[in-house]
Amino acid sequence: MKSFIISLILFAFVSFSTLFAQDDVKDKGEFIEYHNEFLEKIMAETGVDDPDSGESEKEFKLDLSGYDLPTSISEFTTYWYNEPISQGYSGTCWVFSTTSYFESEIYRLHKKKLKLSEMYTVYWETVEKAKRYIQEKGNSLFSEGSEANAVPKIWKLYGIVPESVYPGKKPGQMFHNHEEMFIEMNTYLENMKNTNTWNEKEGISKIKSILDKYMGTPPEEFTYEGKEYTPKEFLKDVTELNLDDYIDVLSYMQQPYYEKVEYEVPDNWWFSKDYHNIPLDEFMSILKNAIKNGYTVCIGGDVSEPGINPFYDVAVVPSFDIPSEFIDENARQFRFSNQTTQDDHGIHVVGYLDKDGEDWFLIKDSGSGSRNGKNKGYYFFHEDYVKLKIMDFMVHKDALGDVLQKFGE
Repeated sequence: MKSFIISLILFAFVSFSTLFAQDDVKDKGEFIEYHNEFLEKIMAETGVDDPDSGESEKEFKLDLSGYDLPTSISEFTTYWYNEPISQGYSGTCWVFSTTSYFESEIYRLHKKKLKLSEMYTVYWETVEKAKRYIQEKGNSLFSEGSEANAVPKIWKLYGIVPESVYPGKKPGQMFHNHEEMFIEMNTYLENMKNTNTWNEKEGISKIKSILDKYMGTPPEEFTYEGKEYTPKEFLKDVTELNLDDYIDVLSYMQQPYYEKVEYEVPDNWWFSKDYHNIPLDEFMSILKNAIKNGYTVCIGGDVSEPGINPFYDVAVVPSFDIPSEFIDENARQFRFSNQTTQDDHGIHVVGYLDKDGEDWFLIKDSGSGSRNGKNKGYYFFHEDYVKLKIMDFMVHKDALGDVLQKFGE
């Protein structure tokens, strides 16, 4: 009996020691001078006046020196996608990422290489936002941001066109800049609110005239490869996409799992309840299986963290934030609830890498930060970062396995 008690004590000591053991190496932070040269290039070209332009800011970032990280897109298994392009000085990541995603889907399904117009979708999305703002008498968000599922919503209403037909920029303009355009539209809509003159026909006419001035008028008909199309005909006959095949997946605890729920963020301005909410482990499993089995994925989440370093092109979770083994749905929800995880950015997963038994995702990014490293327009996201900070994704229903059965679909 005595030997049994001694063994039990030794077992408990070893278990306790193991539970609270710390790795020999802990992540460290440092303050670095961050200078977004590409953003300054955009601002100079578009005439944005920034009094802080040219000044470096010190930011607290993870010290990545000595770490064995991916360094090139050539390390990744990738699928077809159009090369990264800049969203310029505009809050349109949602349409750049989702348009890129659908371009990859068109190639995956039909082997067609198309470059579609992001700004055509922006034009009509802005019109729809203005309509709702007027109908709700100012109690609706009117801003540049939106969500991935706004793109198929707009395409169903208005169709889509090639980028060559509607670039949405003035002749000779290198980058998009929507700052003045939205100031002008917001001023007009605020005046409607202040004077209580809610004339929808007149209001939408004015919004369109402002959009036309800055972006140009979108075509009602156009020629593509020698044939005439309307935007809806182009969507149906050329892209050949069935937009009902695309599913939005979400994972957070504040609403029930295995139900279609509302994603409760401002950019979901029309309060869409089409998000399939699932547990985090299943969320990650579907995402990983999709990218490893021929699908690209459109994702969205938070990109303002010390583990994101544009000079290394990587996004990781430092141990001083949270150790890997403690990243779960509770840690994820805690950050969303206290707003340290926000709906910052939409991006496109176009490849994957298994490195030392850990998964990395190749991210195509339209934001300016992704153009300050060695791999212009790309980031390498570690699986922990996706697990903790990426809130939702869009994927073809065939990549979901049997999960839709749990929703009765």
